[in-house]
Amino acid sequence: MSEAAVKTGHPKGLWVLFGTEMWERFNFYGMRAILTLFLVNSLMMKEEDASLIYGGFLGLCYLTPMLGGFVADRFFGNRNCILLGGLMMAIGQFMLFFSASVFGSNISLATTLMWSALGIIIFGNGFFKPNISSMVGSLYPKQEKSKLDTAFTIFYMGINLGAFLGQLICPIVGDVKDNAGIRDIHAFKWGFLAASVAMLIGTTVFYILKNKYVVTPEGKPLGGLPSKNEASDFEEGESQKAVFSQKALIIAGIMFLTLGAVIHFVFDQNLIYTLIYSSGLTLAGLIVSDTSLTKVERDRIFVIYIVAFFIIFFWAAFEQAGSSLTFIADNQTDRHFFGWNMPPSMVQIFNGLFVVAFAIPFSMLWDYLRSKDREPISPMKQAMGLALIALAYFIIANNVKDLGNSGLLAIKWLILMYLIQTCAELCLSPIGLSLVGKLSPKRFSSLLYGVFFLSNASGYALAGTLGSIMPATGDKFIKAKELGIDLQGILDKKIVPTAEQLKLLDTNQISDHNPIFAGFEIHNLFEFFMVFVILTGLASIILFALTPFLKKMMHGIR
Repeated sequence: MSEAAVKTGHPKGLWVLFGTEMWERFNFYGMRAILTLFLVNSLMMKEEDASLIYGGFLGLCYLTPMLGGFVADRFFGNRNCILLGGLMMAIGQFMLFFSASVFGSNISLATTLMWSALGIIIFGNGFFKPNISSMVGSLYPKQEKSKLDTAFTIFYMGINLGAFLGQLICPIVGDVKDNAGIRDIHAFKWGFLAASVAMLIGTTVFYILKNKYVVTPEGKPLGGLPSKNEASDFEEGESQKAVFSQKALIIAGIMFLTLGAVIHFVFDQNLIYTLIYSSGLTLAGLIVSDTSLTKVERDRIFVIYIVAFFIIFFWAAFEQAGSSLTFIADNQTDRHFFGWNMPPSMVQIFNGLFVVAFAIPFSMLWDYLRSKDREPISPMKQAMGLALIALAYFIIANNVKDLGNSGLLAIKWLILMYLIQTCAELCLSPIGLSLVGKLSPKRFSSLLYGVFFLSNASGYALAGTLGSIMPATGDKFIKAKELGIDLQGILDKKIVPTAEQLKLLDTNQISDHNPIFAGFEIHNLFEFFMVFVILTGLASIILFALTPFLKKMMHGIR
């Protein structure tokens, strides 16, 4: 083992990957903080459409890791995919910069640039995301896999340090309002430019330091071309190559088309969401059809799948930060923080700040419990995370209950919500990454990270769907009143709007009806937030109940 590993307990390569991921998350979360506000204020989209685009974008960002993992495992290797992905994301952010620069003179060109930029970022993230996570797991030999929960919690601190910096700097330069509260819609470009520069820094850091530090304890480079893998890289008796029969591939293709048709036509999902859901289910089935899998390997993969399913509900609630919670922060929150009127896109910064503050204490907590042989197994930790996010939404639901159409939510309640969500996240997300590293057969390592990220993709897609059912907030009622329209009367169906009123509402991006979810009409923010309480609360209870069965299927791995 290297001298660095002996001194710190973790190899220096972890800190290289920490830094690389930090700059990438600066880029991603900084852009995410201002994206929906850019779509609504500069490209003149409705909030519900911006929420659907936001959810679809995030979902596709976590669908393409399936492709990136496959390409890395079979052809390019982890290192090359990380460099390719980093460059693509930097280019995509630079295109958003141009989109935000030209919208005033040519909104059609700006919209085209926006779609192109999001597409490039989606594929860049797909190459980057699963491969850097896979390399963290590869830093540790099999006798040190017990350190992975701690390693991924440290790595996760890097993710959120980057998120904190991105959510601080990009809103400061990109979401600018004057003393009268009027937003400078031309400032968004500087936020996107800052995100592009951050990604270039992260890619350069990795390129310079990878050969020296991202190595095995024996000094062998990690994440090289798959053709250079050696038998010693695999556990004794472990197959070195996946074996998919022609029959399995044909069945997978048929299942993909069948599931896609059902999800699109029966469940009325758009094409992007259909692609995310059907791809995840199909790939999961294809992997377990591999004839080289042993019973133990297959059981452990099923544990990954089961946990990944429940994680969908966590991310569906958590990722309201960039859509519905940002709109609420913008439209119905008193954002004065120690005398400073915080930009609405910056309110979500508290999540990254709290992760940086609590990642090491959580890491120490798991180490302490492990030393006492009292550490909960990974699925139990994740069930705790789901319970905590249900609690966070229950608190915020009760604090918006009596706001009405003109009341303002105190920013302290959003801060408390992000604090509880952070504790939930630290029980769930880095633990999930660690679990995949522990349970994955090496030949499926990057690909199973891709599958795991598909649960994020599905959660983000669901987040977009749920974000689009947010009812009208106070600013909409104020705007309607200025137009001489009784919006509350229309929503309560006490007034039938005229054709002219409907046109005015549509022009001002105001819906003339309450949203519907699962057959229920959502009348107010309390009912909206209770949707998340119910979804995550039920998921937590069921996962708690399944934990004893999952423990058996993990075959000794905690």
